[in-house]
Amino acid sequence: QGQLVESGGGLVQAGGSLRLSCAASGLTFSRYIMGWFRQAPGKEREFVAAISLSGLITDYADSLKGRFTISRDNAKTTVSLQMNSLKPEDTAVYYCAARYRPGTFITSTNREHYDYWGQGTQVTVSS
Repeated sequence: QGQLVESGGGLVQAGGSLRLSCAASGLTFSRYIMGWFRQAPGKEREFVAAISLSGLITDYADSLKGRFTISRDNAKTTVSLQMNSLKPEDTAVYYCAARYRPGTFITSTNREHYDYWGQGTQVTVSS
């Protein structure tokens, strides 16, 4: 059974940076599209970023392009999210997710398509 564990969340001032990491276990990591989603209080869980099996293809929510960067290390079975120029509206619980799609060269932005989820890590950006 696959397991995803996020880390790296915390409290940061507006304009600051954080790097989230997600460690995967119990699954063949290189066969999974990996994604990050976030959920703010009272809002639906929304897409942040996704990365293809090889890491060559990435996708971002339009509002986050240029500030966030997703990457993966298949040897270490980890996926990371570098977040720069953080804003108070980035405050949310951030979730790592995995979607089984071996042999593909795509990403996935739809949360309904993901198979495994982490427990989430809180990111709070103060103004």
